[in-house]
Amino acid sequence: MFINNFDPIAFKIFFFEIRWYSLAYIFGIIFGWIYVKKILLKNDSSLGALFDDLITYLIIGIIIGGRLGYVLIYNPGYYYENFLEIFMIWNGGMSFHGGLIGIFISTLVFSNKYNINKYLFLDLIAVAAPIGIFLGRIANFINSELVGKITNVPWAVIFTKVDNFSRHPSQLYEAFLEGVILFIILNYIFIKKKYKAGICSSAFCIFYGIFRIISEFFREPDMHIGRIIGPLSMGMILSLMLILIGIFIYYNEKENKFKKF
Repeated sequence: MFINNFDPIAFKIFFFEIRWYSLAYIFGIIFGWIYVKKILLKNDSSLGALFDDLITYLIIGIIIGGRLGYVLIYNPGYYYENFLEIFMIWNGGMSFHGGLIGIFISTLVFSNKYNINKYLFLDLIAVAAPIGIFLGRIANFINSELVGKITNVPWAVIFTKVDNFSRHPSQLYEAFLEGVILFIILNYIFIKKKYKAGICSSAFCIFYGIFRIISEFFREPDMHIGRIIGPLSMGMILSLMLILIGIFIYYNEKENKFKKF
């Protein structure tokens, strides 16, 4: 039995607090950027320079999309009564699905600006995204948030900041499935010689959706929302929609003749 009593604050500089969750976002973006630049685009300096410019768009998309997704999907009533807290992102409250929409929109805007195939960068982002997802789920575990259901399995964890019950470390399940396994799958697909644009984008949506749904079975639903339809949580419903989007992208782009760069 593991006792989780980690401090969500990594360190302090005078009165300025640096939280693990913030570090997960920062290093997720940095490591993803390095991976795309040094590994996936190592032989194409022109695309590498464009990707550098895209990073700013992505950061804006992640922050705005993730925050608005959480506000509008998970807690609209609260933020309607406390409007100014929408801007207090340091207090927590980010939606993965909202951030994903923000990434798509920002990449679409960037691609249209430079008149390039939108899937060129969306696929690269999809391949590298599990790095950030992994770090984000580890931060969730450290923060004792998004906790799992009560269980007696040998690897159960007691989150002392929540209660004294032993629970599934669902954050670690998600880190493994949505981080490690998804990374392996997408990179395997990407290195295929007959790879076509859009495949990794569709595969990301499909496999992330499947892994998220599996993980949600071990995770407590948000207390202020609960289950939406029968056993389905909000995360499950959004992930089902994501799977359908992935299937649509795959069949819509399967005749795409734009080969891998």
